[in-house]
Amino acid sequence: MLADIAAWFITLFLINPLQAEAQEQLQRANASAQTVQQFRQCIASEGPRLIERAMNEPAWAIAAGTGLMIGWSSPLEYIDRNNENCASVVRLLQGGEGNTVES
Repeated sequence: MLADIAAWFITLFLINPLQAEAQEQLQRANASAQTVQQFRQCIASEGPRLIERAMNEPAWAIAAGTGLMIGWSSPLEYIDRNNENCASVVRLLQGGEGNTVES
């Protein structure tokens, strides 16, 4: 039961805002289909990792969700930039160099 609540909390306050923010910025940047696909793969791998962390570290989940709700942090801060599908998309979404995604 607690695990389900933690998963819901992280999905609602971290993954959903990240997806919404990213989709909006990708559309605004007129991102390529490849970039959109990279973002989907990023979320597919990062979502379960974040949910697992939230279940193992409830205090982290509460702090992360609270920070996101009140605007102290950005959903992009919780994405692993070492994940090759995430790194270039995060750079693009943060206004990184060139606003292009490398293959």
